[in-house]
Amino acid sequence: MASKYDLIVIGSGPGGYVAAIRASQLGMKVGIVEKAEIGGICLNWGCIPTKALLKSAQVFEYISHASDYGINIKEASADFGGMVKRSRDVAAGMSKGVEFLLKKNKIEKLLGFGKLKPGKKVEVTAEDGTKTDYNADHIILATGGKSRELPSLPIDGKKIIGYREAMVMDKQPESMVIVGSGAIGVEFAYFYNSIGTDVTIVEYMDRIVPVEDIDVSKQLARTYKKNKMKIMLESEVTSVDTKGKQCKVHVKTKKGEEILEADVVLSAVGVSTNLEGIGLEDVGVATDKGKVLVDDYYKTNIPGVYAIGDIVKGPALAHVASAEGIICVEKIKGQNPEPLDYNNIPGCTYCSPEIASVGYTEQAAKDAGYEVKVGKFPFSASGKAKAAGHSEGFVKVIFDAKYGEWLGAHMIGANVTEIIAEVVTARKLETTGHDVIKTVHPHPTMSEAVMEAAAAAYDEVIHL
Repeated sequence: MASKYDLIVIGSGPGGYVAAIRASQLGMKVGIVEKAEIGGICLNWGCIPTKALLKSAQVFEYISHASDYGINIKEASADFGGMVKRSRDVAAGMSKGVEFLLKKNKIEKLLGFGKLKPGKKVEVTAEDGTKTDYNADHIILATGGKSRELPSLPIDGKKIIGYREAMVMDKQPESMVIVGSGAIGVEFAYFYNSIGTDVTIVEYMDRIVPVEDIDVSKQLARTYKKNKMKIMLESEVTSVDTKGKQCKVHVKTKKGEEILEADVVLSAVGVSTNLEGIGLEDVGVATDKGKVLVDDYYKTNIPGVYAIGDIVKGPALAHVASAEGIICVEKIKGQNPEPLDYNNIPGCTYCSPEIASVGYTEQAAKDAGYEVKVGKFPFSASGKAKAAGHSEGFVKVIFDAKYGEWLGAHMIGANVTEIIAEVVTARKLETTGHDVIKTVHPHPTMSEAVMEAAAAAYDEVIHL
């Protein structure tokens, strides 16, 4: 190993490894520090393995409803252990893929816990406790996040679990209480409910997936209730008694206290940042409310030190971290990258039906002072959706009435996470409502719903 690098990246998640590869492409000598698995949480314990589990649930659903498609199958059963194994195999394969990319780009792995030291040094503590100092002209912090813990929900890994444990449980629980209905909460709710676990969602706000447009929240709630999930809104878990065979979950509701019984409680109340022990105080890196303070190009207040991903302000999403990593490195190399437009970041939730959104919600656009034109196209009017047996959900689009600017789009339905990129690209290119209407979309597809929704906003819709 070299002792001096142009760049050291601490953390090999989607922010860290992408920054490292881009730096190598630009001719820098790069080292990357990782204390656990290469690829970070996203690849090993988040985005990727959860999608594998959700695919298993989807296949099981298809088989269970095969008769709807004119196919007779003897009764199917869910092999929970087999689903978990497939998910882990997918994650392991992807991690090896990132290992290959690092090798291909001549990036040196520095395995252990990375800590900033004054004088542009990084101390790496290996598993056996040995410490090695490395020097670098530039250091990028990409240490990511972990499950946020509430005092009333201390994670013990057995009865009260976080997302990591939810992916690798020994056996399928018969009942589960999920606290929080953001992306993690509703994805696991769908997975466990689809394979037969009795699921209750407890949400503090007045609707599930509260960051989404209100129409999306209502649609998902309808579907989940139809699938026999219990949803408790404006409710708070105050304590959990784990002494007995089952957990006794004390929930404060508007009507008073309710006690739920369940095999396991999943805490899905968000993410907190990994800032402990990485030497911020030793070097004097400024933070605020658990986030590292950075400029538009991810520079901290300390020359040569940068931060990206979950530990800086902005949405804690893999694709955001990757984009930030690239911008940060290109700026270091004297290029002139465009700062990231945080209002054009797509958010995707992979429950069933899927959710995808970008830009303003209808309410947020009105609150920002826009006069809006709103169009909505339901998948019940889509031939492709009907043929696929997935006609629930819709595409909703919001335009500025004055100039036609595309302010936002919100979708719920099958495969909408693959459709949202059209909107993100169009908004990047400053496309107007009329441009979308006049762009010929292929038929029959789910994606033509975007054009139909735009036409609905301007009273030109044909198929409604």
